[in-house]
Amino acid sequence: WPPFHYIVRGIIRDGDHLLLCKQKGGDYTFLLGGHIDLGEAAKVALEREIKEEIGADVTARKFRGAIENVWDDQSEISLVFEVNHSLTKDVTPQPASPAEEHLEFLWVHIDQLFEHTLLPTPLVTWLQNENHDLWASTIG
Repeated sequence: WPPFHYIVRGIIRDGDHLLLCKQKGGDYTFLLGGHIDLGEAAKVALEREIKEEIGADVTARKFRGAIENVWDDQSEISLVFEVNHSLTKDVTPQPASPAEEHLEFLWVHIDQLFEHTLLPTPLVTWLQNENHDLWASTIG
């Protein structure tokens, strides 16, 4: 079996801008978040991951859906939640610790998500349309 990742991602919005993340030098972006530990609640994992990534205290809120995704020899299920926060597009967060310095963060206008190659791809439609299915897949 290929490696499987159980992931949680957060929608951090300031008006028409979303906070995205990417590997330094990478050619695609993703929502902040990360792995859910075995036995950990998804919302707790999301709040922990964002604190680890950018040092921000946030609150995971409304569940927006789940996306199954495969690439190369790996697969994941991502649970996506809206996030309450005090961040602003006027300040770009920096990595909170040396363990996160492989990441960079950027605020992107909602109309420019395709140009920033937001993955997994169903997120683009979800973020531009509040009325979407709670399930999406890049398989098949």
